[in-house]
Amino acid sequence: MIKRSAIAGVAIMMTLFAAPALRAETLADTLAAAYANSGLLDQNRALLRAADENVAQSVAATLPVINWAMSTSRTYNSAAVTQTTTATTARISGSLTLYDGGANRLAVESQKEIVLSTRQSLRGIEQDVLLRAVQAYMNVRREREFVELRQNNQRLITQELQAARDRFEVGEVTRTDVSLAQARLAGSQSQLAAAQGSLAQSIEEFRAAVGRAPSGSGAASPAPVLQSVQEAKAFALRNHPAVQEVQHSVAAAELAVRRGEAALRPTLSMDSFVALDDEWNETAQIGLSLGGPIYSGGAISSQIRQLQANRDASRAGLHVAMIGVEQQVGNAYAALQVARASAQASDQQIDAARIAFEGVREEAALGSRTTLDVLNAEQELLDAQANRIAADVDEVIASYSVLAAMGLLTAEHLQLPVQQYDVSAYYNLVNNSPLTGSPQGEALDRVLEALSRD
Repeated sequence: MIKRSAIAGVAIMMTLFAAPALRAETLADTLAAAYANSGLLDQNRALLRAADENVAQSVAATLPVINWAMSTSRTYNSAAVTQTTTATTARISGSLTLYDGGANRLAVESQKEIVLSTRQSLRGIEQDVLLRAVQAYMNVRREREFVELRQNNQRLITQELQAARDRFEVGEVTRTDVSLAQARLAGSQSQLAAAQGSLAQSIEEFRAAVGRAPSGSGAASPAPVLQSVQEAKAFALRNHPAVQEVQHSVAAAELAVRRGEAALRPTLSMDSFVALDDEWNETAQIGLSLGGPIYSGGAISSQIRQLQANRDASRAGLHVAMIGVEQQVGNAYAALQVARASAQASDQQIDAARIAFEGVREEAALGSRTTLDVLNAEQELLDAQANRIAADVDEVIASYSVLAAMGLLTAEHLQLPVQQYDVSAYYNLVNNSPLTGSPQGEALDRVLEALSRD
């Protein structure tokens, strides 16, 4: 038999375990925090800046290259009369590719397509981060409400146990009724412990997804979505980052094939130098070099075929990406419809179960119902309330999943109160390969310094 002091102790532990509601935190607050604190976004922003630098390096290949060199040597000769001479030379040399069949120009265009593809990859990561935050926020809310529901359930069963004991003492019920109530109370305590464990796990997931612990959850409404699944699929095929990422990858692969074919053409370059020795004798030279492949053992042809195969793989990948996006939209809408239907059915179930529970409890007080009948009716009401909580959470998550499937789950579309990352700002500073010490280079240094502080 469970003692009342033990029940009171369990209630105290439940109160201590429940996370305190410091303030009403909205879903928008959570999404803004996830956007600002995401290390995954920082990582992929850095990868985008690295892709931007590839454009700068490709542009640099089309510009003159100027180098300097100094050399000094000391010569000792003892053949006849011992002589020691020292020679010092300073040299400035330069080179410029005048014609390469368009290879360098195609390299620049290819790297630009890769930058655009990487930007879409970053947008996809942003969607993943925000959707994970939505799920974490709603799961914490679900588990907290489950804990409250289990706590209320335990209080009701405790009351039923006490009522069964009182009725047993006056001979209205048997010891079996008391034992049934005790067993149901023990089961309720087990379910409460499980709900508290799930809440603890949800809080840890929230911390990982958002970058801080959750506070009190506020109300969250489903995101507005298009009514037509077909319209949503058509929109997603045009705007989803996964599709646009592969589209730019295909364009880059096609440019890579053209660049590989350019390797078969001749190249024309200009080379020059100016040298000055320690006796101030000046030497200068300028010349042109023209050349191209005659025989390479089939290496260039093999490289072209390889690039063509990579292009074909990218095209097939685009088809796969489009199918996957359509499937995501369909799945998200199906989950949304199920959640909405479940919410409506749960409302009806709660109304009926509450009326049944109240009636059974009154009938039990009159002796026409057993303790088991009361406990079963209370369990029906508990299940209906739990289903309603789950349906509300599932509807919100499904609605934001629809936005993600359409490519709209971004800080810009949601108008989050955050400083949004400008994907073109860094590119605009480096795309023409600025020199160190130039005004643009100094602006770039300031940007990099600010990024390192962040």
